[in-house]
Amino acid sequence: MSKIFITGHRGMVGSSLCRAVESAGGRSVLTAGRSELDLTSQSEVFSYLEKNCPDEVVIAAAKVGGIHANDTYPAEFIYENLAIASNLVEGARRAGVQRVLFLGSSCIYPKLAPQPMPEDCLLTSALEPTNEAYAVAKIAGLKLCQYYRKQYGLCYHSAMPTNLYGPGDNYHSENSHVIPALIRRFHEAKVSNLDSVAIWGSGTPRREFLHVDDLAQACVHLLNQDNPPDWVNVGTGEDLEIISLAKLVAETVGYQGEVTTDPSKPDGTPRKLLNVENMKRMGWSPQIDLRSGLAMAYEDFLSGLNVGSTRV
Repeated sequence: MSKIFITGHRGMVGSSLCRAVESAGGRSVLTAGRSELDLTSQSEVFSYLEKNCPDEVVIAAAKVGGIHANDTYPAEFIYENLAIASNLVEGARRAGVQRVLFLGSSCIYPKLAPQPMPEDCLLTSALEPTNEAYAVAKIAGLKLCQYYRKQYGLCYHSAMPTNLYGPGDNYHSENSHVIPALIRRFHEAKVSNLDSVAIWGSGTPRREFLHVDDLAQACVHLLNQDNPPDWVNVGTGEDLEIISLAKLVAETVGYQGEVTTDPSKPDGTPRKLLNVENMKRMGWSPQIDLRSGLAMAYEDFLSGLNVGSTRV
């Protein structure tokens, strides 16, 4: 049985990947918590990989956050994500790891990219300023894999998922992404009987959302490909306005007050829809629709609150 090292296994993406890989069978999963392994430490990463000799590495660990966190802590976002990518890719090569799957983000593409965004629009124009630091680090990770593959003949490749949500998400009031932030805000508004809730921005930007368990299945699918692309988009190919999303979350949570907008707050990129034709051609498509996924996410949020495990 081959060994696969999944980084970030306690996060939303990493934990879902562990479940998917174990369910698929054929691979033994290696994990390491932060107390055991600091992924920003080159010496620790090199030593861990040399000692444990995995056959495959999935780089799911990352410093992540929403618009506020990215705009407030850009130095931390670029440094930590650059360090994680460079340490794991070079460490994997030194340890003889033949396959690395690096997980990036749709924010690597230009702010005004053609819609839906094809893989080849990368680096064709300027990035969205509010998350440029994170995007630059993820582009560097993608390029590391691409050039290591070119120079060393290793199957190091990348997946660029759209906006993710699902079990194990981060519901922090400032550092969370849009869906968990909305779930928490509408839940608290419902509990407090608030008359209205204002969402950030104009509500007009369009976004695409993928349930994390769908991403995990896509990753397993990619790992089973003999010759995957250097990088490939992973999404649903469908988007909606943020105001429509907010109303759908409010409905899911059971909040019956008014949903308003706050145009004084930043919108971010006007639209971020991925072209997912390449994944479709490889025989993969998502299985969880947004309405069902939101219901599952809210159930997970409530369950976590009851046992004290929800990240708030």
